[in-house]
Amino acid sequence: MSLEHWVAIIGTVAALCTTLAFVPQILKTWRTGGRDLSYGMLLAYLAGILLWLVYGILISRMAVVAANVAATLLVSLNLVLKRRAEGRGRAAVAGTPARRLRIAIDMDETIADSLGKQLGAYNKAFGARVTPDDLDGQHLHDLVPADRADHARDLFHDPAFFEDLELIDGSREVIRDLAQRHEVFIASAAMEVPTSFAAKYAWLREHFAFIPTSHLVFCGDKSVLDVDVLIDDTPRHFERFRGTPILFSAPHNQQEQRYRRVSSWDEVRRLLLEGPTSDLERVVS
Repeated sequence: MSLEHWVAIIGTVAALCTTLAFVPQILKTWRTGGRDLSYGMLLAYLAGILLWLVYGILISRMAVVAANVAATLLVSLNLVLKRRAEGRGRAAVAGTPARRLRIAIDMDETIADSLGKQLGAYNKAFGARVTPDDLDGQHLHDLVPADRADHARDLFHDPAFFEDLELIDGSREVIRDLAQRHEVFIASAAMEVPTSFAAKYAWLREHFAFIPTSHLVFCGDKSVLDVDVLIDDTPRHFERFRGTPILFSAPHNQQEQRYRRVSSWDEVRRLLLEGPTSDLERVVS
């Protein structure tokens, strides 16, 4: 066998090896998506193959031309498979719902209109005409004269006081929707009025039966709550809280400037349910 034949055989075997070397990589890209492959490497390799293809055409060597046509097809297939796998990954991420948050929500003056009942009871008992506008930055007890303080305290600490509170407008509907997407807790600082436990529990079971009893929390210091978001009308509960505080507007907190504020449950819906995922991530970051 002449040297020319050996050169042809060696060249053919070399071409087959370099061409077929991409077949195992194509199979791996099909299975894994080609995360370990660099676009830069693939494109540089493809450019080299195309130059060899042009070279083979120019010198009229069909073996070189055939080998590089096959290699061009294999490398191009690798690029297509890698691109398609990344497209599927992006689509999957886009279709993934926002992270399931743990959200704690206060009861009084956040979902239950305790202030409205307090004003009604106080005005009726003392013939007064106190309105929410009179409480700008203050609690009702801050305005009660000393000679009425004990009587007023008895009115507001009556266990039956919490049995028939009105709902804050929109609270039940928005919280129901929140509970379908996130983990929701109702957290009341009931230790301030220990006799209110039973009445508050009954009220919550009547109006928020979709919240499991395991997610009804009666506590004192809400910094113990291990949640992402706390919606509350009382700023002092945020001072040591490790999550994201959202202040629910009430007459007594109108002067507070330190925390993100919402003035209605429609605002809560827009903030936690209807905004883009990126907005929600900014809220809890």
